[in-house]
Amino acid sequence: MSFDPYEFDRNYASHQADTLGQYTAKTFLWMVLGLLVTFGVAVGCWITNATLYAAYYFPYCHIVVLIATLVISFTMVRRLEKMAVGTAIGLFVLFSALFGFTLSFYLLIYRLASLTLCFLLTAVYFGALAAYGFFTKRDLSSLRTILVSGLLFLIIFGLLSMFIPGFQMFDRVVCLIGIAVFLGYTAYDTQKIRAFYHYYSASPDMLAKASIFSALQLYLDFINLFLYLLRFLGSKKN
Repeated sequence: MSFDPYEFDRNYASHQADTLGQYTAKTFLWMVLGLLVTFGVAVGCWITNATLYAAYYFPYCHIVVLIATLVISFTMVRRLEKMAVGTAIGLFVLFSALFGFTLSFYLLIYRLASLTLCFLLTAVYFGALAAYGFFTKRDLSSLRTILVSGLLFLIIFGLLSMFIPGFQMFDRVVCLIGIAVFLGYTAYDTQKIRAFYHYYSASPDMLAKASIFSALQLYLDFINLFLYLLRFLGSKKN
């Protein structure tokens, strides 16, 4: 049975009676789909040596892919309200596939046991904080300033470490900060699902697009948490 995102678009728009639980489940299913695409592409590139060939023949391919993923994510943020649901789905799947190529480089660097352990830890930590974000009565919006500040710190540190080798000695401390930041974002973004649901409940079309957007945010939380755990705990190949 083939999957037709446009059929999903029509079916989703025709059902206005989704409960909060059903809507949340759909959002997490989209996130899982994105992760499956990412890890599927990563493993495929690793097995076929496509990553090595691409890096050899196109030395700057990873930069091109990174720019492409940034453009897609920026487009989804800025144009979400104007794009069709099918377009949002297509961009999300494309983003996941492109990030899978980037992730394939980590399969070349780290041992399989480390990758497996960090993935399982990520799943456990992510699940725990997502459950907390969904069920807690506490308003987590107060964490926004702290989380944004932490994210900016991680971005600035990452840029500086590319040009100042001495910064790399603080990598383990930065990894702990990164883990804390994306654990916080996991709970925060999960709670935002509820806010999106109530805000867009009168518009099935916008509700569907908000679900994809929330899935993208949760997807990024999971991936970044996984990468920081891998950098902190992972064992590299000799």
